[in-house]
Amino acid sequence: MQSTSARHASPYIPNTDADRAEMLAAIGVRGFEDLVQDIPEAHRHPRLDLRPAASEFEIAAEAAELAARNATPGDYACFLGAGAYRHYIPATVRAVVGRGEFLTSYTPYQPEVAQGTLQAGFEFQSMVCELTGMEVANAGMYDGPTAFAEGALMACRITRRQRVAVLDTVAPRNVEVLRSYSRHQGIDVTVLPPGVSEVPDGTACLMAQSPNRFGLIEDLAGLARDTHDAGALLVASVNPHSLALFRPPGECDVDIVAAEGQPLGVPLSYGGPYVGLFACKDSHRRQMPGRVIGQTTDTLGRTGYTLTLQTREQHIRRERATSNICTATALVGLMVTAYLATLGRVGLRRVAELCYH
Repeated sequence: MQSTSARHASPYIPNTDADRAEMLAAIGVRGFEDLVQDIPEAHRHPRLDLRPAASEFEIAAEAAELAARNATPGDYACFLGAGAYRHYIPATVRAVVGRGEFLTSYTPYQPEVAQGTLQAGFEFQSMVCELTGMEVANAGMYDGPTAFAEGALMACRITRRQRVAVLDTVAPRNVEVLRSYSRHQGIDVTVLPPGVSEVPDGTACLMAQSPNRFGLIEDLAGLARDTHDAGALLVASVNPHSLALFRPPGECDVDIVAAEGQPLGVPLSYGGPYVGLFACKDSHRRQMPGRVIGQTTDTLGRTGYTLTLQTREQHIRRERATSNICTATALVGLMVTAYLATLGRVGLRRVAELCYH
């Protein structure tokens, strides 16, 4: 333990001269320069061409001027979306998410100090199951496209096959992310020709999107029937608002469902952070990526929440992990939860009708 009277060279790196000398001696070098001798001397201390310091007020004014050059969805009609959409967000969402106990929360490994975060995650999972009609949902993924790609990897683990077929009506961004995730997994990704939905032999899953990239509703029930006849699984990417109007994928015998949660109360934010929705049949839950929050009771019989399903291989035996999900998307998931709770069934139906028209 160092003395409080020891001299600190930097307020951000609180090591005294004696601390540094001890560390250098332990690794067998005389000084810091010996640690960076592989870097050419001319590049060790480059001159930084920085502008003169400015006050906080001046920086804020300049930032506002730069921001005014952007064409924002608030000032213009926005029709493209490309997977991200501007919807009205009730004031309730910001009020809930802005609370300190939520704003600073991280992965809730210690349930005794994270009951609020865990309960919010449990409600999030419950609402995702209600929306999709599926039996089990996880506590959130990074975003919609990565959730879609994780669905393919999960199907390959379940079927022990390494081939994925994709309808040509799936959005290009989803396909690109799928290829990125599959490239080093030894998984072959084949985009089927236009109008073809027959699953090739040896295929782990058929990847579909509804509404698809052209805004059309796919016959998920028919696709599921044909896919299962071929011994494969059906993975579907859906628009969450469409689920308030059309038959949910759970009623169409879809095996794995992914969705982008951004339309449900999450601002555009220049492309993120967002949250992916992910649900599946209960029989597949052991291969589901991410984590699942469960409801239980403590020794006094009080309701409590804890992480009930997260493969420990993600922490110690990474080669057996079901996904690379580690950073929690709990805060963005809370936005979705607050949004859905505020709108309710009737409100969500109304928003879906407005989107449709």
